[in-house]
Amino acid sequence: METEKSVKETAINMPEIKSDDKAKAPLLNSSKAISVTVEQPNRGSKKGIASGDFVLRLFAMGAALGAAVTMGNNQQILPFFTQFFEFLAQYNDITTFVYFVTANAAVAGYLFLSLPFSVICINRPLATTPRLVLVIFDTVMMGITITAASASASMVYLAHNGNQNTMWLPFCQQFGNFCQTASGAVVGSLIAGTFLMFIIILSAFALK
Repeated sequence: METEKSVKETAINMPEIKSDDKAKAPLLNSSKAISVTVEQPNRGSKKGIASGDFVLRLFAMGAALGAAVTMGNNQQILPFFTQFFEFLAQYNDITTFVYFVTANAAVAGYLFLSLPFSVICINRPLATTPRLVLVIFDTVMMGITITAASASASMVYLAHNGNQNTMWLPFCQQFGNFCQTASGAVVGSLIAGTFLMFIIILSAFALK
C-alpha cells in the first residue's frame, strides 16, 4: 500500500513541475524581446553620431593642415633693397608663428591617425573604450589649436596696429601680403578648433 501511494504522489507532482516551467518560459522570452527593441534605436542613434564624427574629423584635418601649410609658406620680399640689406619677412622670424605651424601640423597628423578609431566607432557604436580615448586626445588637441591660433592672432594684431607703449611699430603697411596670409592661416586654425569642439560635443552625447 505504501509503495502505491508513493507512485501516485509522484504522478501527481510531475505535471505541476512541468506547468511551472511552461509558465516561466514566456516571461523570459518577453524580457529578451523588450531588451532587443530598446537596444536597436540606441544603436542607430550612436551610429549616426559616429558618422558625423568621422565627417567633422575630415573637415578639421583639412582646416588644420591648410593653416599649417599657409603659414609655413608665408614670406614676402619687398621690391626695393640695398647692397647690404634685403627686406624679407618670413614666418620663422616670429617664434609664435613657428609654434603655430608646429601645432597645426601636429593636430592634422593626429586627426589623420584618429580616423581608423572613428571607423571602429561607426562599426561598433556601443563600444565606449575607443570613444573615451578619442575624447581625451581630442580635448588636448583642441586646446593646442586654440592656444596656437590665439597667440598668433595677438601677433597679427600687433603687426597691424603696433603698440605705442612699448614703441612697437606696425609693419603691415610695408608687408601687406605677409600679414594677410598670416591672418588667413589664423582663421583656418580657429575653424579647426571649432570643428574639434563639435567633435567633443558629439562624443559626449555618444558616451551618454
